[in-house]
Amino acid sequence: MQDDAPLGRLEDLPADYVQAMRARNLVPLWPSLRAVLPPQLPTRPTQAVHWAYGDIRPLLMRAGDLTPIEKAERRVLVLANPGHTLEKMQASSAIYLGMQLLLPGEWAPSHRHTPNAVRMVVEGEGAWTTVDGEKCPMSRGDLILTPTGLWHEHGHDGDAPVVWLDVLDLPLVHYLEVSYHLNGERQKQRPGRGDRAHTRAGLVPTPVFGGDGHSRRRYPVLRYPWVEARAALQSLAEDRPDQAAVQLTYVNPETGEDAENILGFHALMLRPGQTLRLPPRSPASVFHLIEGAVEAEIDAPQPRRFALAEADTCVAPGFSAVTLHNARADAPAFVFIADESPLHRKLGLLEQRDQAVA
Repeated sequence: MQDDAPLGRLEDLPADYVQAMRARNLVPLWPSLRAVLPPQLPTRPTQAVHWAYGDIRPLLMRAGDLTPIEKAERRVLVLANPGHTLEKMQASSAIYLGMQLLLPGEWAPSHRHTPNAVRMVVEGEGAWTTVDGEKCPMSRGDLILTPTGLWHEHGHDGDAPVVWLDVLDLPLVHYLEVSYHLNGERQKQRPGRGDRAHTRAGLVPTPVFGGDGHSRRRYPVLRYPWVEARAALQSLAEDRPDQAAVQLTYVNPETGEDAENILGFHALMLRPGQTLRLPPRSPASVFHLIEGAVEAEIDAPQPRRFALAEADTCVAPGFSAVTLHNARADAPAFVFIADESPLHRKLGLLEQRDQAVA
């Protein structure tokens, strides 16, 4: 049978037959088969969308005036994809994005929840996140993990607003009916910086004579400083001048596995004037510009072009070819990427195609 061969419709069936099925909580598959198993490409409600930080920031600052932290708990503007409807607060099928504001002197109370989260710091200094008792300073470009089940809270000792991008797997966890949170007491901060202990690539702390040296913590590194990631990208670019893609993945340094278990996180460097074409892959991807100016072209479902300024964010649906162009000829551009690849890999669904399917 051809993929596009017409199948029987619901309206072709006798009304009494349809009513009898519905009374017994039954539905016929064939009228909806093409919708749930379409040919060649999946149905993708996720649209290619661009959120300009220049548009977000004034509204976020106004939220700081309108809603005190005690009334918000987390003062966030959600980056919602209209393809999923704004009410669902999804950037893609598995990714939630939000811009969060913390003002000087504020404290966002301690809680923990089932969705995994990370924070990509957008602007400001002086704020911190305490995760499982470990105080993680927040500087622009830093990536901070708040994994499933770990207590975390935010505080601000500086004198200017701090903003970060939240990335959570909330849509998936909510769909699975396992999304909830618990409030807790203010954490007692303890010394210890996993990022310092695991700073150098290829070197892992070990005990003297015996043992594997692992911390036995599921997340030995909670803060990935941007100064280290940026330097690593530049070193990689210098070491491999002929390699087109200069990309790093945030991983657990003790196991080599993804930093978190559902979403993946990466840092990409575009050389001055470089154009990089990314092949269509099954997972949706989020691109957040840390430094520079980038033009993004996303080919599906409808082709879109976005000019990304610093702190802008865009999303590309799965199975979309993406072309990134560094608009500056005199400086590199640095992009933070979040995607659904760990989830797809675990489910055996990760797929990459040589070219887009029309």
